[in-house]
Amino acid sequence: MPGDAANDEPLVESSSRLTTRNKSPFIKRGSPQFIRVTLALFSAGLATFALLYCVQPILPVLSQDFGISPASSSLSLSVSTGLLAVGLMFTGPISDAVGRKPVMVVALLLAACCTLICSVMTSWNGILLMRALIGLSLSGVAAVAMTYLSEEIHPSVVAFSMGLYISGNSIGGMSGRLITGVLSDFFSWRVAIAVIGIFALAAAFMFWRILPASKHFRPTSLRPHNLLINFRLHWRDKGLPLLFAEGFLLMGSFITLFNYIGYRLLADPYHLSQAVVGILSVVYLMGTYTSPKAGVMTTRYGRGPVLLGSIGIMLFGIVITQLPSVAAILLGMVLFTGGFFAAHSVASTWIGLRARRAKGQASSLYLFCYYAGSSFAGTLGGVFWHSFGWTGIVIFLSLMLVGALLVGLRLGRLPEAVRQAA
Repeated sequence: MPGDAANDEPLVESSSRLTTRNKSPFIKRGSPQFIRVTLALFSAGLATFALLYCVQPILPVLSQDFGISPASSSLSLSVSTGLLAVGLMFTGPISDAVGRKPVMVVALLLAACCTLICSVMTSWNGILLMRALIGLSLSGVAAVAMTYLSEEIHPSVVAFSMGLYISGNSIGGMSGRLITGVLSDFFSWRVAIAVIGIFALAAAFMFWRILPASKHFRPTSLRPHNLLINFRLHWRDKGLPLLFAEGFLLMGSFITLFNYIGYRLLADPYHLSQAVVGILSVVYLMGTYTSPKAGVMTTRYGRGPVLLGSIGIMLFGIVITQLPSVAAILLGMVLFTGGFFAAHSVASTWIGLRARRAKGQASSLYLFCYYAGSSFAGTLGGVFWHSFGWTGIVIFLSLMLVGALLVGLRLGRLPEAVRQAA
């Protein structure tokens, strides 16, 4: 398998030419600016996914408190992810016009404030409205953070920096679930949600203060005609649609596993408690290691081979979960989770390096497909679970991951776009 020398086509200017044009150097690893960027975006990713997934462990509590069905209770999560996906189609282009940092700061502040308001809402419709606004606001971070890193960080370490950002995502997804799950036992779900909101508000202010302003950003017009032109360019590119497909397959597989593994472990012959099953979210911590590690490995082996290797680890992990012992199931989940965050880190970095223009819009399209995969596959997986049990889930996810491998092979054969600077 060829390395980076055979991963892209010549679509993006070299780092030296960009540096000369902008008369401003890229941020390099080890510099004070790099530390500020890393800390700011790590905290932003942590806050974003804590806000997004904090309601998941308290869905039964919400159902009881408001006298609604489990399906209705689950809307508190689905409206957020759904509006996030829709918002991605707009916040990326907006950031291409007004700038990266302003969009992310406003997005985090709005999401934190809506979460605090959500904690005191007395009607279910009010809860859903706030959760919808939270998802819509968070799209301004999810779409723009990747673009900011690809523009401001030196190309030789942008993959590593992207991995650190995604590791913040993994910790945020885990901590949001754990904090609300524990606090709602000792206090109430309102206190738990308020704590998450206060934490996110503090993260937003820190992000505002320490993130360096963009130096390589070049504004583009928000005119619909230009947006349509950029949209067509992204889909005509030989690599970007393949990366969009990877996002769909990777996130769809990941969400499906965690949607249905609990059903298996709560049932015969395991009969694990709900608390123990909830604690299994600590496997998300694998992302804090594999995401930056994958970024480092791409500089040595190339993006294509690292992406394929990460997907292969996911496939191996899901096959292991078919074994009957709890230890084997846990090992399979660890491998699957680590492989997922590594693969997502590589694909996310590849988007920013490959897009010719309107990088924010390109990132938005990738994440739109990413969350669309979550909704589609997460629901379709239920059909396989109902019909064939866990074996059906393993077959379904194996087919998706084989598809992801085939897409990765095609990506690896594309010509070179940018050689990473030394």
